[in-house]
Amino acid sequence: MEYEDILYEKKDRIARITINRPKVLNSFRSKTLDELAAALEDASNDATAGVVVLTGAGEKAFCAGGDISEMGELNPAAGRTFLKKCIRVSTAIRNCSKPVIAMVRGYCLGGGHEIHLMCDITLAAKSAQFGQTGPTVGSVPIWGGTQMLPRIVGEKKAREIIFLCKRYSADEAEAMGLINKSIPDDKLEEETMAWCKRILEMSPQALDIAKVSLNFETDLMYASFIHGTQMLSLAYGLDEIKEGMNAFLEKRKPDFNKFRK
Repeated sequence: MEYEDILYEKKDRIARITINRPKVLNSFRSKTLDELAAALEDASNDATAGVVVLTGAGEKAFCAGGDISEMGELNPAAGRTFLKKCIRVSTAIRNCSKPVIAMVRGYCLGGGHEIHLMCDITLAAKSAQFGQTGPTVGSVPIWGGTQMLPRIVGEKKAREIIFLCKRYSADEAEAMGLINKSIPDDKLEEETMAWCKRILEMSPQALDIAKVSLNFETDLMYASFIHGTQMLSLAYGLDEIKEGMNAFLEKRKPDFNKFRK
């Protein structure tokens, strides 16, 4: 498969997938999701690869979420198609037969933040910023945010992260258990490769079985993902979500109070 939105390489038993849209902070569109899913599925099926590294191009962002220029045009039918592509990516990460490491620089926000939640391990540069953004644009983090966050950081903190849409430093993220390690920016690549090297010393069969077992509880939440995508798709095209996404594109604060009547 030829890729346009991502870079994909396999070297020294490491499969590396890079979201390559730095001009838009590596935000994802439908094509990006298709390519991410295809690369992840290929890596899972390649017995020579022992670990997957997922990252973003450039220094500014791992992934800033969905591309608003596309998402703002969605209607319920197109929204369901888009969200099904999201589910394919998260399923590919979680069903990958080997550990998936998110290597994060810069912004890790919105849907990009949900991608890192799906990964088995997250290593981040100290300059990275984490957070959910959905309610700021009239959307909802039902693609892992409402399901995974409470199990990682606890119910109260998860509600804070989603309801307030604050941003958190890598050090803050490590302290709350949101990521595995905050690393000096110039050491991120070196440290990530060290983690990969250690994983490659392990039994691949054992890692695969362990990952399936670790996923057991959250696999039971698959229905929540499907129900969430169905509910969110119905919001696409309505005035409230249009206000949020138009405000983002117009670089102004959204006026959601007009909907509180």
